[in-house]
Amino acid sequence: MIAAIVSLSAALGVIAPAAMAAELHDTIDQQIAKRAGGPVAGLAGDAEFLRRISIDLTGKLPTPTAAKKFFADPDAAKRTKLIDRLLASEDFPRRMQEAFTSMLLERRSDAKIPDAQWEEYLRDSFAANKPWDQLVSELLFVDEEDEAIKPASKFFLVSGRNDANLKTEDVARLFLGRDIACSQCHDHPTVNDYTQSEYFGLFTYLKDKPAEATIEFESVFISGKHTTGPRLPGGEELKIPTFEKDQQQEAAKYRPRMLLSRDLPTAGNEPFVRNSVNRLWFLMMGRGLVHPLDQHHYDNPPSHPELLDALSAAFVAHKFDIKWLLREIALSQSYQRSSQLPEGVALKDAPPQLYRVAVLKPLTPEQMCWCVLGASGNLDRVLNTPAPEKSEFSHFSYINGLIDQFPENVPEVMKLFVGVYGNPPGEPEVDFTPAMGHALFLKNDQGVLEWLKPQAGNLVERLAKMKDAATIADELYVSVLTRMPSEEETAEVAAYLAQFKDRRSEALGELAWALLASAEFRMNH
Repeated sequence: MIAAIVSLSAALGVIAPAAMAAELHDTIDQQIAKRAGGPVAGLAGDAEFLRRISIDLTGKLPTPTAAKKFFADPDAAKRTKLIDRLLASEDFPRRMQEAFTSMLLERRSDAKIPDAQWEEYLRDSFAANKPWDQLVSELLFVDEEDEAIKPASKFFLVSGRNDANLKTEDVARLFLGRDIACSQCHDHPTVNDYTQSEYFGLFTYLKDKPAEATIEFESVFISGKHTTGPRLPGGEELKIPTFEKDQQQEAAKYRPRMLLSRDLPTAGNEPFVRNSVNRLWFLMMGRGLVHPLDQHHYDNPPSHPELLDALSAAFVAHKFDIKWLLREIALSQSYQRSSQLPEGVALKDAPPQLYRVAVLKPLTPEQMCWCVLGASGNLDRVLNTPAPEKSEFSHFSYINGLIDQFPENVPEVMKLFVGVYGNPPGEPEVDFTPAMGHALFLKNDQGVLEWLKPQAGNLVERLAKMKDAATIADELYVSVLTRMPSEEETAEVAAYLAQFKDRRSEALGELAWALLASAEFRMNH
């Protein structure tokens, strides 16, 4: 369907990108409302929206000053202006780099391409708003003579992708939304869409002996041999000429990985386009229209098929512009909806796939790091602490008491938070699984607790200079939770400070810790 839409629009020139840009967020709301099955939540208040969009687009909390300014701004267009400011900020490319590193590498490492080079490559790509199809093409095949994209080779170098089978399975999952691992030895036993011929069609692009244009395979259940050349799921087999030994220069034009980088990330490849917009939707909305993200098949249809079609067609029409698509999603009322259930609606009647309320999203390890640093007022100090050229810090050694020195610079602090809150290498970070270690880290780690003692310019030092309990409560809540406290919460702060007035600094740190350790802080809501 997407290919037909694209071909028709290209032939007739009837889809103007500017017109689609003005309509897509409305289309999102129309399609969500169409399948809601009941009342939807109203728009989130300014505080809830500000925190949500800031974390989603920058990975950070807004400063207390920025939050108060936004709350007081009477401009009816302030949300749109905020979205545009965040998309244009220096934090946006870093946030995208962190999100896509997690998605593409899944916490795996390699020794050949330094992490810093990979991260710079991705940051520069998102800063330049590089089209997604171009970025994927670079990941799939790296021209060794192009130094600018050499770090992209890390995608295939990380541990767990050291043979053609593992490469095949990860390319299918991450770029086509198809978990075809079970199709290596036979057709998938429960998913009719995932066949062994599809597996080996993709495998042929990625096998270790690129000179062989076809491959032979056999099912463990059905006798008989089969052959295939390079073939994308749902596509035609690519015919590659046979070359003699003295035709190496001509044969180089048919390197399978190079052909894959040409053929997979295209407007006409429907699985690629649909998977791409589904993952970007998940990034903003907390759940894919197809969920799980790598289960695109007939028996797991999208929750909103017309919406997935509309997003796909618009993404293609706008030349795979990630920033544009994220902006359209952010402008929708569906994104800006409150996370609180509408009055009279039970939780069981508002499952996440209906998007009747905003889906709660756990902070990623990177978001948790930036937000704890920002909320505690220690961000500037840690940012300004130089990092060693070659870090020897190991989060495993630190957590297990083998080293005592708490990290003091951003790369090492980030490594610690990823170690505590991240999934094991190779495990996608999609669904939230709370762990005892998460709570114990914030509760017991002496380095984190040091952040909650008065230090130059941090939150507890600012609070210690304030005399009035109500003023303290306001600054505490807006700094940590990006909202003003209720009357009851203000009274609780006042009572706690009165109870422990003989150790006021410690009490202020304990109040800050209580908010940092709360579910409200842990989730993006």
